[in-house]
Amino acid sequence: MKMYEKAPAKINLMLDVLHKRPDGFHEVEMIMTMVDLADRLELSELPRDSIIISSQAGYIPLDEKNLAFQAAKLIKDRYDVKSGVHIHLDKRIPVAAGLAGGSSDAAATLRGLNRLWELGIPAQELLELGAELGSDVPFCITGGTALATGRGEKLTPIESPPQCWVVLAKPPINVSTAEVYGRLRSSNIAVHPSSRLMRKAIEDGDFQGVCDRLGNVLEEVTLKLHPEVQQLKEAMIKLGADGVLMSGSGPTVFGLVSKQSKVARIYNGLRGFCKEVYAVRMLT
Repeated sequence: MKMYEKAPAKINLMLDVLHKRPDGFHEVEMIMTMVDLADRLELSELPRDSIIISSQAGYIPLDEKNLAFQAAKLIKDRYDVKSGVHIHLDKRIPVAAGLAGGSSDAAATLRGLNRLWELGIPAQELLELGAELGSDVPFCITGGTALATGRGEKLTPIESPPQCWVVLAKPPINVSTAEVYGRLRSSNIAVHPSSRLMRKAIEDGDFQGVCDRLGNVLEEVTLKLHPEVQQLKEAMIKLGADGVLMSGSGPTVFGLVSKQSKVARIYNGLRGFCKEVYAVRMLT
């Protein structure tokens, strides 16, 4: 028996860090949405009690370091499942890019195994499992658009942003999320983006308002560590994107584009800066 799951990438329309918590995590406030760049998972039941991960991508771990493996092991251990599973990951989302590719794979694994093994895990319980794996996993389970608080696991669904094109560009570097958060000093953040104003722009269907309210406090750390991310942002703005921001801890930069006629020019212009460029639609 086989199940198929789609694991879309996410972008942060705004990301604010309020303070560091006693548990070592940071208290955040984010508005996240998904774009139509996705990994695809094929989950096949195995008669023996094992977890096998395979992929056409030669640059990802296929063992317990892989979040999909961790998700499968968590669900097997928690619900005493003796069957095994073979998970094939058709990778399309760049790795270590600020797009939650690993988290989305883990979320798709939880959803898929719940169906494959007919476990009947309630939605809230599935979100709690996801939170054990990573802060972005609960959002990747639900999808859509949401305000995320806490360490990112407390979700309030909101309306979808106005439909538009999204051009994503990842420079040929990897960024450590732990290092970026480790270098951030929340007391030194000069301007905090407003989730209230971003939410209002979304609810009003105000595309320009969404572009004007894009903000990510992690940029000040990542842009200092990796000047090429700043150069990529500036190039995207010059090429005519309506709103430009780094997603998550980076290094991927995205541009929101209202007119299809601009997309090809921005896409082709960015290919001079990096190979990993994608033009996709926002998922609504």
